[in-house]
Amino acid sequence: MKQPASTGAFRRLKNTFIGDRSFYATVFMLVLPIIVQNAISHFVNLLDNIMIGQVGTSQMSGVAIANQLIFVFNLTIFGGLSGAGIFSAQFFGAKDNDGLRYTVRFKLWTVAVIFVAAITILLTFGDRLISLYLTGEGDAAEREAMFRYSISYLRIMLCGLLPFALSQVYGSTLRETGETMLPMKASMAGIVTNLCLNYILIYGKLGFPALGVEGAAMATVISRFVELAIIIVYTHRHTGTFQFIEGLYRSTRIPKDLTFTIIKKGMPLLVNELLWSLGVTTLTQVFSTRGLNVVASLNITGTVTNLFNVVMFSMGSAVAVMVGQALGADDIPRAKQIAWRLIFFNVCICIVIGSILAVLSPVIPYIYKTTDDVRKLAAHFMRTSAFYMCFNAVTHCAYFTIRSGGKTFATFLFDSVYTWVVFVPFAYVLTHYTTMDIMTLYPVCYLADVLKCIIGVIVVKSGYWAQNMVSVTTSGKLNESDVNKIVKIG
Repeated sequence: MKQPASTGAFRRLKNTFIGDRSFYATVFMLVLPIIVQNAISHFVNLLDNIMIGQVGTSQMSGVAIANQLIFVFNLTIFGGLSGAGIFSAQFFGAKDNDGLRYTVRFKLWTVAVIFVAAITILLTFGDRLISLYLTGEGDAAEREAMFRYSISYLRIMLCGLLPFALSQVYGSTLRETGETMLPMKASMAGIVTNLCLNYILIYGKLGFPALGVEGAAMATVISRFVELAIIIVYTHRHTGTFQFIEGLYRSTRIPKDLTFTIIKKGMPLLVNELLWSLGVTTLTQVFSTRGLNVVASLNITGTVTNLFNVVMFSMGSAVAVMVGQALGADDIPRAKQIAWRLIFFNVCICIVIGSILAVLSPVIPYIYKTTDDVRKLAAHFMRTSAFYMCFNAVTHCAYFTIRSGGKTFATFLFDSVYTWVVFVPFAYVLTHYTTMDIMTLYPVCYLADVLKCIIGVIVVKSGYWAQNMVSVTTSGKLNESDVNKIVKIG
């Protein structure tokens, strides 16, 4: 008996977008540890934000502005290590400890250059960069207070840039060799240290003076040294397990050919993270011209939505691993099927999480000690973020789908170039050349996310990205377990 056309179409759609029980078991196995770690991290960040917010709105806004600049440094470090990370995994899979040492040295040189550049820029132009966020309407005394708090927080935070960068060098290398527990434990120790010291130093507990914003910065810096110390001490005491550590600092030598190869592969990733993070901070600066209240509201919104977006962003890891493994096995149809199923699954999750955020948005701002105007704006911004969450879910999975096929330049175009060519100019024009109030302007500007979502769907549907990256780069010399390690990083 012939089945109705509608039944056949439904089955095709179901087969494309919905997986079986084992599929979702694999997804949860991959993302659950990442979700837990990131959720705890963002929850602690939220508590930190609330602690500073209890001191005052000016303090909270000043810290938020300084953290916009630190954010650019952090993302640039991440991008700078990503390219070398692909080679670290390959050398580990080939049991080539010399090669692994070379990539670690490359990472050390990379973070050294980024660190020196960041310190130079922030010490020379830090006050001017902070002032860019304080051009909106508002009380002059409040503006001066925000500036003063931001400068004092930033100056102390500069001491934490190097330990953060070195922790990323060691942590990323350990993960690339299959050791995920040590970086996670070190990170958790740093988080707990930060939270406890924040309470002590911000409010002046256990006999310590109440240092406010400066106390928050000191707590963060100390926590980063704690995290670094745990990773370094454990790694260097277990050279039998981590053999690449032995002789790491006896020389600074890196083969010239390997250096240029890593730069060629990794530069698009570094530039992408740098430009994208600059784009995000520029958008915040553009919106801040509509008033000092907007700065505080965006800070609350960003901290809260980061916690709600943990699942959405963690799904990128599932895409990288599962789609990448299928590509590495040369099963292109399977890779495409997995990509669509993960995109659909992420959208479904975001519908639920976005709905929860929208319902809670009028209540959440009241945990902050701030004005009613700031609370009202923050609630509106959160509802906007909740509405666009599904579009961002598609975009995020599309980004990692394209990247899983080794199309790093395409991801550069899709991510940072789109931000600077479309998003930033669109927001700038609407902000400076229209009379829209911020309540209308903010959601209208984020219509750019819808266009990016559509582009992402078109690219994924085209199959342009579906390439066996490992066979292209290594001529099939690595076994399946090595492929899995490479894909996790790439």
